[in-house]
Amino acid sequence: MEQPKQNSKRWVISTREEMRQAAIEVVSEASRKVSIFTHDLEPGIYDDPEFLEIVKRLVLSQTYARIRVLIADPSRAIKNGNNFVHLGRRLNTYIEFRHVREDLRSHAEAFCIADETALVYRLQAVRWEGIADTHEPAVARLYGKMFDEIWFASEVEMEFRQLGI
Repeated sequence: MEQPKQNSKRWVISTREEMRQAAIEVVSEASRKVSIFTHDLEPGIYDDPEFLEIVKRLVLSQTYARIRVLIADPSRAIKNGNNFVHLGRRLNTYIEFRHVREDLRSHAEAFCIADETALVYRLQAVRWEGIADTHEPAVARLYGKMFDEIWFASEVEMEFRQLGI
């Protein structure tokens, strides 16, 4: 049985700002892998400059770092532009986006997992209420397994691969 880290932290989130801070804190725990399941890349969360800096530092400092993002409805991110998408285009060997297959879009939740250890989770993507934990491997692995199943069944979103001019 795994022992919790001495400095692990669990907290409840209820606002957009708390979600932004939780995403930053959880991703800063990553040393090799981040998995994000989102409905529309939540503007103000995943394109926040502080979040993007942590992601960029991770992928540039770790040869085997990998960021995977599943998006249920990418149309808003494609239409309005998103700084995370732009970063992903520049670092496309480390960051990959996939469009959730239509029959799997019934998942209402949204989450971000770092190294199968830390996570921020919202039961309903349309609401900001959720939990975050910097060391909860059992729960992170559970959602990581669900993420992997959806990931392998989904397709690469070609709009995210286009080079910006």
